[in-house]
Amino acid sequence: MENRPGWVFYISLLLLTAFVGLGVMLPASLEAWTQQALIFTTEHFGWLYLFATTGFLVFCLSVALSNYGSIRLGADGETPEFAYPTWLGMIFSAGMGVGLVFWGVAEPMSHYVAPPLGLAEARTPEAAGLAMRYSLFHWGFHQWGNFAVVGLAIAYVRFRQERPGLISETFRITLGDRVDGGIGHAINILAVVSTVFGVATTLGLGIIQINSGLTTVAGLPFGLQPQMAILAGVAIVFLLCALTPLEKGVRYVSDLNMWLAAILLLFVFFVGPTDFITSVMTTAVGDYFDNVIGMSLLMTPYSGTEDWVERWTIFYWAWGVSWAPFVGSFIARISRGRTIREFVLGVMGVPVLLSTIWITTFGGTALHIELFGAGGIGDAVVQEVSSALFVTLEHLTSAESLGWLMLLLIVLFVITSANSATFVLGMFTSRGVLNPSRLIRVIWGVVPVFVAGVLLFSGGLSALQTLSIVAAFPFIVLMLFMAGALLRSLRNEKRQIELHEAIMRERIERLLDQQDL
Repeated sequence: MENRPGWVFYISLLLLTAFVGLGVMLPASLEAWTQQALIFTTEHFGWLYLFATTGFLVFCLSVALSNYGSIRLGADGETPEFAYPTWLGMIFSAGMGVGLVFWGVAEPMSHYVAPPLGLAEARTPEAAGLAMRYSLFHWGFHQWGNFAVVGLAIAYVRFRQERPGLISETFRITLGDRVDGGIGHAINILAVVSTVFGVATTLGLGIIQINSGLTTVAGLPFGLQPQMAILAGVAIVFLLCALTPLEKGVRYVSDLNMWLAAILLLFVFFVGPTDFITSVMTTAVGDYFDNVIGMSLLMTPYSGTEDWVERWTIFYWAWGVSWAPFVGSFIARISRGRTIREFVLGVMGVPVLLSTIWITTFGGTALHIELFGAGGIGDAVVQEVSSALFVTLEHLTSAESLGWLMLLLIVLFVITSANSATFVLGMFTSRGVLNPSRLIRVIWGVVPVFVAGVLLFSGGLSALQTLSIVAAFPFIVLMLFMAGALLRSLRNEKRQIELHEAIMRERIERLLDQQDL
């Protein structure tokens, strides 16, 4: 396989460069156009995000629990490339790290001061319960179902069928050799553009969070200028990491991520209101499972309050879809040798468990401070949503070292996500090679930085959310066909296995009959 770029690289780069140029020269126009696209997408296709994301979750669980679950993503008997703890750490760091740290306190507190769909009175115990239920829902199984569909499809064609790790290759069973031409290139270009926008959204969230943290612990001003400086600094660090092999770059940083996250989580759990946290966790998990079907397909056609569903649930599902080509491809890259059942349960089980513990620990602590302590976190969120985490930490301890450790964790999560993305984008634009050239990785490290900078410049958090929803729409349609193609491939393999077993049984029976004669 030639380790050089092709049409997908050049056309994707041209499209994204044009987007950056438009954002620099006409930021107001860019914001207006994306807002118009957002209104059109959510008004006419909001239902698709809800149905498709729920469908992906059901699809993955069904495949894992069926007889397809024993199929190995690699040769029969092949052992996994990475140890289980390292594998899970890399999945979690790449998939949820930055967003979870950003929203772990911010989302529960946002729902507490402005309850979803007006289902409770603001700043009441009922609002607190509703806040935790929806927070777990938005960071639960649905999000990881998006990642698992793409990851499983790519891992299957890459390691089971030994084909290039490209999005287009997952459609070969339905499109045939057409994936080698214009149709295949269009699919891969769409995957690249969607991935860059998803990575840029996560980068932007991380930069806003870092700026908020530095404002709290170091008195740095909060605004566009410091955010651009932080973005440049972080970019330099992760670009240096991108020049190292995957095993040395992402692996060690993700291990450090998980250790540091575990230390901070345990500190908040035991220093904070431990009994309250465990009670919140138990109640929120019960509420989640009791209401998951209704929340999954909730729209408000009778009240005309679609705005909330758009700003929260549809944003999260769209962000997950735009993030899915990257996270799915990265998970596929590190999952060689695992069975489909192990892959799905590992990708959807352990990260959801960790997300639940994180949200109930940090979000539960913030709610306890609001309900029974000094308060003030809700007001801080109203002023600046990214300040929620650091304001909560200030209530737990006056030690600045805790704030600096949390900042380090956020930076490491940003570096891990961005570094992983350089490998995935390099794979997509270098004909599926597992180790793209350094030049290609650096280029795909720089492009999301410029896109994130343009989005911060043109509208900040609102622009990040808007672009995620709009950019995800074409790829969510592609994912529906991808799931169908994967199911067809699995059925074909099972038929071949059954046919082979039948032939072997017939041969054995003939041999036994000959011996009897």
